[in-house]
This record gives sequence, structure tokens and C-alpha cells, in this order.
Amino acid sequence: MAMPEFDPLLMIPGPTNLPAAVREALAGPGFYHRGQQMRALLERCTESLRTLFGASGDVLILTSSGTGAVEAAITSLLSPGDRVLVIEAGKFGERMGEIARVFGAEVTSLSFDYGRAADPEAVRRTLATGDFQALLSVYNETSTGVMHPLKELAAAARDAGALVICDCVSCLGGVPVEADCWGLDAVAAGSQKCLMLPPGLSFVAMSDTAWEVAERATMPNYYFDLRRARGSLHKGETPYTPATSLIAALGASLDLIQQEGLPGVFARHAAMADATRAAVEAVGLTLFAEEGARSQTVTAVHSPVDSSKLVAYLREQRGVLISGGQGDLKGHIFRIGHMGTVDLGQIERTVEALADGLTNLGYDADAAVMLEAARDAASRGVR
Repeated sequence: MAMPEFDPLLMIPGPTNLPAAVREALAGPGFYHRGQQMRALLERCTESLRTLFGASGDVLILTSSGTGAVEAAITSLLSPGDRVLVIEAGKFGERMGEIARVFGAEVTSLSFDYGRAADPEAVRRTLATGDFQALLSVYNETSTGVMHPLKELAAAARDAGALVICDCVSCLGGVPVEADCWGLDAVAAGSQKCLMLPPGLSFVAMSDTAWEVAERATMPNYYFDLRRARGSLHKGETPYTPATSLIAALGASLDLIQQEGLPGVFARHAAMADATRAAVEAVGLTLFAEEGARSQTVTAVHSPVDSSKLVAYLREQRGVLISGGQGDLKGHIFRIGHMGTVDLGQIERTVEALADGLTNLGYDADAAVMLEAARDAASRGVR
């Protein structure tokens, strides 16, 4: 089947749609990665990133996916044999544990059912059972549409004397992240989610305590050695050749966020999340994530039809890309990303496509009912 003759709408949990200013920056002329233009750009971007991370210290820009930033944080802070507690309640929490194991950490997994948030008291009890060097957790688990209570988890880790290493890849720039205030030691993020960029950049913010620990860490690394990256940053450079065009585009995306203002950005993401949830619930569908722990950047929904077929229909017939489930959830849930440039027009186009796809596959979904619910919820959220 042929793709409709208009730009696909990316309503997946990343990569996200690119605003015009970002596209223009990507199309700009090349420049020297050791020159003054790059130094000025790095300084401007890192200053803006500090605000997004809620961090007063250095924020490092890496040329990699978000997983690279997670690996960099783990390998720059830990030594083989270090005992770490990993919260596993979805694919990306499990990935953090896999990375730590590969590099020789002694990993204890604390698992929670998919769709449920981590319990800070259970984390606190587990941390009390041993001498843990670090707690590893995802903040926003896109595989399940769950946001974990990161502030409370970090408090439990601090009380136990453990570092906090967190994956904020899919929510930085869409929800508040307060690295200093919450006591987060290493925060990893990526470019292709709320920051409205293509994949290829990642970011790490580290606390003063983390930098002290990094001087003693002995896990092997080279490209992802954050000490080396920090040393280069202080000279206005990166240690290796960076993705210059992506960093130029990062400057454009951070300008857009600054123009809107973080309170407005966060309110818009919350309103579009409410609109998405209201639309699907209006026709009897059930959200996968438990109430009180639902993500502001991706919504997971129990699918009344084979979600793999639903995803394919929306892509091929309507030019709207959503995601299915992963692993055991394949075919059973669908996921709608609402991050980055997301606005009510994008939600409406997605809702209309979703109603069409569900109806075509045998589930009666009234587009008018869904649209009315979405608009009502959005209007309440943006007042």
C-alpha cells in the first residue's frame, strides 16, 4: 500500500517531528569543530541545558544515542564488582541492568509489574539489605507509559548512601527534572524526544559527588569517558569529532524552548497527554499504566485489536506513526507519543486516524466522540 502524499506524522515515542527552525539549522553550512563558532555554540547550549536538567554543574554533549549517555554514566561512575540496584519495570530499566552487568557490576534487580510504578518504600527496604554503590532507574519508561517517582526514589538512595543514576532520555524537556534539588548524581538524556531533534546527540549531567567518585571508577571506557569529555568542555571543545550539524540544530531547539518558557512547555505536554488519554477512554479503551503514574510524553493503551495491524494501518493508510508493544506486550498494547512539538492539531490528526484504524479492524470507535473528549481535556489543561 502506498504512503499518503504528505509528511508522516511521528506520534511514536521518538524520534519526534522536527520544527522548521531545527530543519533550517540542520541545512546550514558546515563549520570547524575546533573553531570559535563551535566554542560559542557549546557554551550557549550547555548553559541552556543546565536549566533543563536543573543542574548547576557541567552538562556534557555526546555524539551518540541516549543509550550511549546511559552507558557513559554507568561506566564513568562504577567499578567492576560494585553492587548496584536496578529498577526493572520495562524494557529500558532492564537495559540499564544489562549495561551494568556487561561491565562487571554486581546487579540486583528490583522488578515491578509492567504498567506499575516503582514503590519507593520497597526500594528503601532493598537498599537497606546491602552496601549498594548506586541505584539505577529510568524516570519515564516509554515501553509501558509509566513515570516512576524519581524524586522519592532518589531520596531513598541518598539515605542509603547510594548514587542515583537515571535515564531521562524520553522526558527531559517535557517534564520538570531537578537534578540538584532531587539529588540526582548522573542524568542521561537524548536528542530525539522532547528536544525535537533527530537521533544522534545525548547528554549527561553529573553532581559534584559523582565527579569525585568518577576519579576512582575503574570500569573500562574510552569514547564514553566523561572525565575526558569534561576536560574538553572546559576548553570549549569535545574530545572527539562531534555531530556539528546536530549541535547547531540543538541551539535552535533550545531557543524554541526558551521562547515558549519551561512552564508553558511543561503545561503543553501535560495538556496533550490529558487529551490523548481522554480520547481513547471516551470509546471504552483502557490505559495500560496505573493511575497516578502515567507518563506525560507517551500513552500506552490496551488494544482491543491486534496492535501490530493497527500500527500498520495507521502508517500505510493515514500517514500517522504510532507504536505497538514490545516483547510480551507485542500485539496487545499500542503507544502514542506526545512530545516535542506536540500540539492539539497533531493530537486531532492522530485521534481521527486511530478511530479509522480501530473501526476498520472491527472495534467501533466514533471519531467525533474521541475528538470532543480530546479537545475538552486539552482546553482544561491549557487555561
